Amino acid sequence: MDENFEEEQFTGIIKFTPPLYKQRYQFIKDLVGKYKPKKVADLGCADCTLLWMLKFCSCIEVLAGLDICASIMKEKMHRLSPLPGDYLQPTERSLTVTLHHGSVAHKDPCMLGFDLVTCIELIEHLEQSELKKFPEVVFGFMSPSMVVISTPNSEFNPLLPGVTLFRHSDHKFEWTRAQFQSWALETARHYGYSVEFTGVGHPPKGMENVGFCTQIGVFVRKYPQASEFAQSEKPTEAAYKTVFRAVYPSLKDEKYLQKAVVSEVIFTAQIIKQRLLDHLMSEHEEYNDDSTERKSKFQPSVGGFSQDLGKLVVEKGMEPFVDGNMVYIPLRTIFSFPKVNQLCGTFEKLHKLIAGKVTLSSDGSAVMFTTEHENEEN
Repeated sequence: MDENFEEEQFTGIIKFTPPLYKQRYQFIKDLVGKYKPKKVADLGCADCTLLWMLKFCSCIEVLAGLDICASIMKEKMHRLSPLPGDYLQPTERSLTVTLHHGSVAHKDPCMLGFDLVTCIELIEHLEQSELKKFPEVVFGFMSPSMVVISTPNSEFNPLLPGVTLFRHSDHKFEWTRAQFQSWALETARHYGYSVEFTGVGHPPKGMENVGFCTQIGVFVRKYPQASEFAQSEKPTEAAYKTVFRAVYPSLKDEKYLQKAVVSEVIFTAQIIKQRLLDHLMSEHEEYNDDSTERKSKFQPSVGGFSQDLGKLVVEKGMEPFVDGNMVYIPLRTIFSFPKVNQLCGTFEKLHKLIAGKVTLSSDGSAVMFTTEHENEEN
């Protein structure tokens, strides 16, 4: 629950560059870049800004957000949906983004199995009863590999003009560094985590003794999670309501992989075809006096793709050629192009993915196009 707008009005002469909320998000983004978690959950995700930033991290395959206020999430959750470009050029990774409405004081099995859980400016908004349940839910039940918790450092408050008690009217408490570290160390000890302390928002020169404006605890689980324990603790009913879910197109889905391969095969074949026709036309014009033989390559008698030529394509992987009004580009030639090769992996898979989607020769060894200048995509 990162209330950056309200906070900025109090900073007065103290100006954080970048703004403090951006520094908090960048801290998480840097952590993701270092440890490469695949599944990340943001508790108290508010307007989903952090989730939006993290969806661009290529290591992440699952993103989940949780907030007690559904309306705040719904205002900006459209930013988490796939864009047209995501469908036009699917990536290798899969990505699913889900938003849940609920309280961090309740357990829900949808939050099991995460590598990283972030709680950015969240705990100070919790009532005492919720704060008491929070460690058991996050560290005991969810038990991710890493937890990051940020919260205001109350020792910094005297430097913020306009702050009398707390930085925000919804804050239930604000801790000194000693208070936060005491709570964090006890929580870490009880649930088998280690914890290191840092922060963002440096104090003015000469005031370093107050510490960072935002204090941060990075918790790392010491031991592998016991799956039997996790299963026994799993509640039978869901406590959260899912308000948003987006599944991004991925090349791991054969439907999108096939579209990508067919598109790339047609694109590659069209380039090869055009180069071949340009080359033959150039030869035709250059040796016009000796055109009879040249023309026979470009416009032979009707006969189509002869059996002998088809056999050569398969056995020798010959160059593309023109026969009648048809251009033949061997699949082996297309498969040799890096992007096609990377998408398919094997020649057999290429053949399987384009079957019925691209016009092939009778023996299936070459892609066929007419020599006419027309749209030949199938």
